[in-house]
Amino acid sequence: MPGWWQDLTDLVLPAECGGCGRPRAALCAQCREALCGAVPCRVSPDPRPPGLPVVHAAAPYGNSVRAVLLAHKERGALGLAVPLGAVLAGAVRAGLPDDAARGGGDAPVLLVPVPSARAAVRARGHDPVRRIALAAAGELRRGGVRARVLGVLRHRRAVADQAGLNSRQRQANLRGALEVTAGGGRLVAGGRVVIVDDLMTTGATLAEAARAIRDVRTESKGQTSLVTAREITCENTITAAVVASSPDSFGINRN
Repeated sequence: MPGWWQDLTDLVLPAECGGCGRPRAALCAQCREALCGAVPCRVSPDPRPPGLPVVHAAAPYGNSVRAVLLAHKERGALGLAVPLGAVLAGAVRAGLPDDAARGGGDAPVLLVPVPSARAAVRARGHDPVRRIALAAAGELRRGGVRARVLGVLRHRRAVADQAGLNSRQRQANLRGALEVTAGGGRLVAGGRVVIVDDLMTTGATLAEAARAIRDVRTESKGQTSLVTAREITCENTITAAVVASSPDSFGINRN
């Protein structure tokens, strides 16, 4: 039940926990702890796809975390966007330099959501990653970070269903699939770009998103009429942040 009607229904009907189904709790204490209790850290899949930026995640994907993400994405539990956004904001902040995480620095933090396919948005009635990104930006702004959401990525061609594909197959499936919208290059040229998604598995989607942004930035550097010298040199590092990542990707922190 998408859109405003789902939001209204969530308010007037007894809720159940998106993680475990416990009644009268949109997110029970135990599932909230599983989602929010861990300290966000850097993660890396194995194998690591070429071009993957530094990625920070808040929680391993599994059990109640998996259930919460699926409840928000597939079952329209839109109220979960608020806690999921807060968790994503923590992962974004973990990847920022200390001054930027405290709200300092000249460059704004630009959250660029990984785009959902149009057919998926129509079927679900909402864009889950964009919804979480907007909640995360609000959380960051309340903490003093100048954050905004830029929906500048789009699909330039159809891709096959990723389910059942291994890392190499996913890279081939997504190669060249994303592009920055017309005028989007100017928007991403003058800030600290953080690509955001709800989940990282092989990292192929985040790597392709980063490739699309790097390409348009490279083009912009050759067009001085589009960007100022300050913008060309301003915090051109691209990073990524996700709510959850595969448990094996957290192994980077044990080395």
